[in-house]
Amino acid sequence: MSNVISLSEARLGDKGVITRVGADARDEHGAELERRLLELGLVEGAVIQLLHQGAIGKDPMALKVDDMRVALRRREARGLTIELFAQAAE
Repeated sequence: MSNVISLSEARLGDKGVITRVGADARDEHGAELERRLLELGLVEGAVIQLLHQGAIGKDPMALKVDDMRVALRRREARGLTIELFAQAAE
């Protein structure tokens, strides 16, 4: 099993490090989303953990990013790639 996933595929409790921001920034909307993610502190190298997910469609997601909390929709989370820590990938 690969330990590099899109954040949108994360399961409750998964923890890892952001390895890529803006997986699909080919159009204006994608570039805007990438800019907003970076402004929220979702930068390469930040430690991230999925704390909570909504009851309907698992949306929105509540995340711990370093020392802050952020909520994202799963479609926004598709723009982030994370590498799971070993204990989370098992």
